[in-house]
Amino acid sequence: MDTNRTRYDRQKLVPGFGDKGQEALGKASVLIIGAGGLGSPASMYLAGAGVGRLGIADGDTVNHTNLHRQILYEEDMCGKNKAECAAARLSRLNSGITVTPYPFMLDSENAAGLISGYDIVIDGCDNFPTRYLVSDICKELGKPYIYGAVSDTCGYVSVLCLKSTTGDRMWTYRDLFPETDRETLPPDGDTAATAAKAVLGPVPGITGCCQAAEAIKLICGFGDILCGRLWIYDALSGTANTIEL
Repeated sequence: MDTNRTRYDRQKLVPGFGDKGQEALGKASVLIIGAGGLGSPASMYLAGAGVGRLGIADGDTVNHTNLHRQILYEEDMCGKNKAECAAARLSRLNSGITVTPYPFMLDSENAAGLISGYDIVIDGCDNFPTRYLVSDICKELGKPYIYGAVSDTCGYVSVLCLKSTTGDRMWTYRDLFPETDRETLPPDGDTAATAAKAVLGPVPGITGCCQAAEAIKLICGFGDILCGRLWIYDALSGTANTIEL
């Protein structure tokens, strides 16, 4: 059996996807900022789906406290850079794509240059300044920004920096969470990066998978994008709701 030819057969059967969708994925590029609890599942499913070029940006190292939720990593990777470990793992998952590690944190000096080279940005950040910076650059460059965050047992996803279907509004992270209203914000991204923050392991997994699904829908041009809407998942109640922004 030609496994390269048949690898994507199951997803090509999805209505509205087909060969054109797979071709679009192969030509697309996605930058994942933060290779933690959100970036792990998002990157793995995008690699598995056949997105042609992935960028993984993270200057942090793997820690044993990451392993209950950051499924990209194994015990022997502790102490190594996350972006480099992630790129190696994703390349083994799918040798037919290109995965580039960026083993550093984004800042005002390097963010625009990096983001400009990709079609879509997935937010796996763990701090507010980076979120605001990335959102501002994505707005300026016209790059869709797929926001994701977790808080204890809840996950949040929205597609920002993309004009709504009516074309009358482009939501940004600053619109969603103004800096003046910090006390109302959900905790940053993979909040369990510090011992004081709680997160149920599967929650960032589910949230990151939702981010990957939004990226695939954007690339392939099918389905209803979470633009102008915020998806909220509650693991304790087993419910998910979508609210209009």
